[in-house]
Amino acid sequence: MAEGVADGPRERMLTLGAPALSDAELVALHLGTGRRGEGVLSVARTLLEQWGGVAGLARADVDELSRTPGVGMAKACRLVAAFALADRGVIAERPVVRTSEDVAVVAIPRIGRARTERVLLIVLDGSHRVSRVLTVATGGATKSMVPVREVLSLALRHDAVAIALAHNHPGGSLDPSAEDVAVTERLRSGAREVGLRFLDHVIVAGDQWRSITASR
Repeated sequence: MAEGVADGPRERMLTLGAPALSDAELVALHLGTGRRGEGVLSVARTLLEQWGGVAGLARADVDELSRTPGVGMAKACRLVAAFALADRGVIAERPVVRTSEDVAVVAIPRIGRARTERVLLIVLDGSHRVSRVLTVATGGATKSMVPVREVLSLALRHDAVAIALAHNHPGGSLDPSAEDVAVTERLRSGAREVGLRFLDHVIVAGDQWRSITASR
């Protein structure tokens, strides 16, 4: 019979609070149960080891997580949902974005260590506070095309006053490609045409970042 969390992490959380729990115990609470012959804490530790800790686990997709014995689709969905809620909690604080560094601060926790290229649109209101962070494109390990028309359409749909773009380079290089520079110019021009302020397009790799605008 699969071991649950009633006599372990759950009881510790009720008596000591969430900050007292280890990463494995917190993951175990979301999993709920282990599998035949393996307790839930063991499954949680396996997940953390496979993904290099919480930061790696946060970037995993449902399909990837579900392949781990003892997880499955339902538990994988719960884990991915938990990390998505945590991200939304950060956005709920609505940080102000005015500089390239501010763009990087928003982007790095979300895509800095992603294993495939992802493009984020950061939607800002009139005070340059973040109102949305949207994934507008994903690609393979080396390439993701930016849909300029869709980016501008999404920005207007969400009542943006200003926008910024960020994408990651999974290979670790911060050098912008010719396509990166061309897309940035098309976005700048298109934003101007529809009355949006375009702040910057930032490349991130791990904890590092580079402004495409400043690179020119």
